[in-house]
Amino acid sequence: MTDSQLIREIKDGNVQLYNELMRRYERKILAFIYHMLKSAQLESVAEDLCNETFYKAYRSLHSFREVEATFSTWLYTIARNTVLSELRKNKNLKVSLEQSGFTPQTSAETLPLQTVLRNEKVSMVRDAINNLPEKQRSALILREYDQLDYQEIANILGQTVSSVKSLLFRARASVKLQLEPYFLEPIFEEYEGMNQR
Repeated sequence: MTDSQLIREIKDGNVQLYNELMRRYERKILAFIYHMLKSAQLESVAEDLCNETFYKAYRSLHSFREVEATFSTWLYTIARNTVLSELRKNKNLKVSLEQSGFTPQTSAETLPLQTVLRNEKVSMVRDAINNLPEKQRSALILREYDQLDYQEIANILGQTVSSVKSLLFRARASVKLQLEPYFLEPIFEEYEGMNQR
């Protein structure tokens, strides 16, 4: 059954089919929300905001019109707006690792050097993405993590396709600029085979 068929059935009163729609999109929406919240260190509320997104979508399903957008685009838009609303509420709330009370379970000394380096790289890439302006970060997450096409991203962000391409170009350039000093260090070349250009 397609999304369109499910939505028609739900609108006709077969509301238990909404669980199927949720099942199809829950992981993607949760991942998108999680990545958007990362820069504000609010990942702990990702599941709540995911649930809120699906609740809002359910409550507004009667107003969804397929001629204007696909269901997934509409759902991502609701998720993005829900996250932006939460970020506005928590604008001044920043908690450091020390304040959070979180202590890593495994010390770096017990991990093989390759794993430590890989984890460090992943962390640096995430930090670089989190430092991007909101629209660039959203565009990059939707393109690279969720594999959406330019038109879908444009619909979600309320931009033109050319604006999305521009946002992605600037986002990638900024991430590259932030990471270049780290990935050109000899230790990365030695252990990961990275070449200087």
